[in-house]
Parts: sequence; structure tokens; C-alpha cells
Amino acid sequence: EPVEVIPTGSLMLDIALGIGGLPKGRVVEIYGPESSGKTTLTLQAIAECQKLGGTAAFIDAEHALDPIYAAKLGVNVDDLLLSQPDTGEQALEIADMLVRSGSVDIVVVDSVAALTPKAEIEGEMGDQLPGLQARLMSQALRKLTGNIKRSNTLVVFINQLRHKIGVMMPGQSPEVTTGGNA
Repeated sequence: EPVEVIPTGSLMLDIALGIGGLPKGRVVEIYGPESSGKTTLTLQAIAECQKLGGTAAFIDAEHALDPIYAAKLGVNVDDLLLSQPDTGEQALEIADMLVRSGSVDIVVVDSVAALTPKAEIEGEMGDQLPGLQARLMSQALRKLTGNIKRSNTLVVFINQLRHKIGVMMPGQSPEVTTGGNA
């Protein structure tokens, strides 16, 4: 049976995706360099979802959502479920709660890079806590995946490309996304 989709608001992208939009019941990661249109793309998808009578949520971990800009893109800001969590754990818990409710069609998390673990926020400035964010992401994804399938919710994680520091192997990309390989 065909996959239910939420159109992106870009006909060319919907055609390129081969199914007419972003698939419901799945996790999608949209990543790219800073200011490359990632949030704009997700806001357009939210507007499309709302036009079709769906419910949308935006988890603004970046604390940077501009409601005026969102409205210009066609988002009904009054109907948008908006959350600005303080920690990565809180953001992912909210995402899971929204998914489990079964009443939200699309949940956007902006962004993985801004999902700061509680231990890092509460720690000292110079503390080295390697892998904390990657662990947080993989734990959350394990929990979310089953619930997403059941509720048929589309969960979109926005992520930034960063430059890898250190020795490069031939053929390796110098760009990586945050959050590990979760």
C-alpha cells in the first residue's frame, strides 16, 4: 500500500523524493550547512500539513522560531503546538509524548545540535562529557521509533553540518552531523 505523505511545499522536491512528500510514520533528518533553508523547508511542510487538516508541532530547541516568518510561509501559528524546552531530554520527552498521543501528524525538532543534555547544562564550563549527546539521541530514537510506526506521525529532526576536526582518511567527507550515528 502507498506510504502516506506530507507534501514539502516544493513540487520539485516532492517529485525528487519519489513519493510526493515526506513519509508519515517515519523519522526524517534534514541536514545542511547553516542558513541553507532547513527550518524554512520544515515550516512549509507544516503549512501543507495544516492545509490538509492535520496537526503540527514544532519543538524549538534553538529558541529561534520567528512566528511572523512562519506565518508568511503559510503556517497557522495559532494552531501550531510550539514548545521551547530547556534541555535535550525535555525536548525528546515532549516529542515522544506528542507521538504517543496519536493526534499529531508532524513533529519537527529544531535542531539536534541544540539538544543539550541536562548534565552538560548543569556541569562546569570546561567539563568534558564526550558522547553524551550521541547517547541521548540513540536512546530517544530507540524509544521513538516504535511509537512513530504505531501513530503514523512524521518526526523531522533538523541537523547542522559541522566540519570534522582531526585527521581525514582519503575519500572521507570533512563534514559531519551532530548527535553521532543515531
